[in-house]
This record gives sequence, C-alpha cells and structure tokens, in this order.
Amino acid sequence: MFQELSCSQLLALTQIAQFQVFKKGELIFKQGRPATRFFVIKTGRVKVFKISVNGREQILNIFDEGENFAEVAAIDGLEFPASATALDPTTVVFFTRTEFLALLHQYPDIAIHILSSLARHTRHLVQVIEDLSFKDVPQRLASHLLNLSSYQTVTPLTQQANVVMLNLSKHQLAAALGTIPATLSRAFYRLSTDDIIAVKGMQIEILDHDRLLALSQLSKSQPSLDQCH
Repeated sequence: MFQELSCSQLLALTQIAQFQVFKKGELIFKQGRPATRFFVIKTGRVKVFKISVNGREQILNIFDEGENFAEVAAIDGLEFPASATALDPTTVVFFTRTEFLALLHQYPDIAIHILSSLARHTRHLVQVIEDLSFKDVPQRLASHLLNLSSYQTVTPLTQQANVVMLNLSKHQLAAALGTIPATLSRAFYRLSTDDIIAVKGMQIEILDHDRLLALSQLSKSQPSLDQCH
C-alpha cells in the first residue's frame, strides 16, 4: 500500500507506526468492537472472518506478509464488521485512527493509496459473494485450487506447475469456501474419483487442468460433471 510513497511520507508513517506480536490462534480484534486502528502484516498470516448466530464461521479473506487490513473500519470510525485472528505467529504494524487521519491531512496523496487498497478488497469480497451465490462446493474448490496454482510460490514440492500446496487446514478451507468439513471432503473425493486431482495430504496434484477450469466456471444451474459423463 505504501510502496510508491516519497521518503518524507514514509518517514512520517514510521513515526506513527507501532508493532504488536500475536501468537498463532490469538484474536487480533473482535467483530463489534470499536475500530481504532488498521494493520499491515510484517510476518505471518491473518484470517478475517464472521461468525453466524449458530456459530458457523465464514472466512472473508486471508492476508499475508506485506498486506494491510481493517483500514475501512479504522477510517470511518465505526465498529469492526468482522473479527481477525493470527493463523501463524504474526507480527503486525498498526496505525491508530487519530494519528493516521492527521497524517492524511498533511499528505493527501496517501489517501490515493488507501483508495486503491479499498478497491482491491472490494473486488475480493464481490468474488466471495459471487462464488457463494452461484457456485456449489466442488466448483468453489476448483476455483480455489486454480487460484493457488496461479499465485503460489514455487518450492521443491511444487516445482511442477500442476502441483499446489494447500495454504489452510481442511477446516479453515471449508470456512473460506462457505461450507463444512464433511461437505468439503466429499468435494475432494468427487474431484479425485473423476481423475481431476490427486490428493496427498496437503499436496494437490492437478491431473486435468482443462476439466478443473471448466468446473470452476459452471454455475449451480448448469450441468454438473456427473451429468456430463
């Protein structure tokens, strides 16, 4: 978010920046609490999520090192609309609302970078809504695997383009895809028995990229893979 700022702007930011360390699984903020700061991840990962009245979790986004989150709530001064938890041991840089707004008055150009960040997060949430509304669980899983394949850093385990490593536990992945672990397991089984993927723990081999892509682009009203064979 701050990569194109001038030296004077970056210096001003460092003067109001504060660090905080969270253990794996530790709550960073809770939905409904006053939003007084926003965060940039120095190390670790953070999930932002909502909990329904019956206790079901929906993960809205996973943020990695260098990414920022909660800037909307901190700027408008209202409550946090969701909760955030550290997925790993995590260090964040945070900026308090009052100090950051004062900085925006001093350097209005920084607001342009905030708007760009808000636009990216809005696009992501629109995609989440689209997937939950128009795709069933196997289709959402197919989309997720293709996204991992596109953006995952190459490692000795994933040096082949058709191998991806899951970046979430099965329980967390179910929450991110808007389902429950049992339904997600059935989706993995379905894609495996159709010879689209091969599952080896957290390592997923994409056996048929074209069929995985076709599945990801289906809507709930279109014929499923089972109906097409």
